[in-house]
Amino acid sequence: MNKLIMGIVMVFAVAGISPAEELGYLSKNPYHPLSISNPFGAGNPFNLQSVTNPYGRYGSPFSPWSANNAYTTSAPKLYDSKGNYRGKLSRNPYDPDSISNPFGRYGSPFSPDSVNNPCGAGNPFSPDSPNNPYGTGWKIVGDD
Repeated sequence: MNKLIMGIVMVFAVAGISPAEELGYLSKNPYHPLSISNPFGAGNPFNLQSVTNPYGRYGSPFSPWSANNAYTTSAPKLYDSKGNYRGKLSRNPYDPDSISNPFGRYGSPFSPDSVNNPCGAGNPFSPDSPNNPYGTGWKIVGDD
């Protein structure tokens, strides 16, 4: 099994492709170790890969891959527990896939696919909803 994984990593390295990087979970659960709401877990502001680090690649307001850059189109992507794409974790209100776009599929409070819809994907009673304070939330994946 380890040889298989090493082979896959070598293929990515030779082809110039870097695998997606898991950055934690978008979740209001402060006790889940992978939640960005946990300051001792994935939300640690000193972790270089954290979206909460204002100097890191995914948290800086100036980085093109950052969730906090208001003009980025390369923000980290969100996936629910079933592997469904749920938009981009971005502050860009003009990106059609951003959860901050009030008129987009993933940001509109009226869209069933939006984290901002309390009767849809953002339902606080759903076990994998980011708005459930005891749930797991959605996986944040950064691309290189």
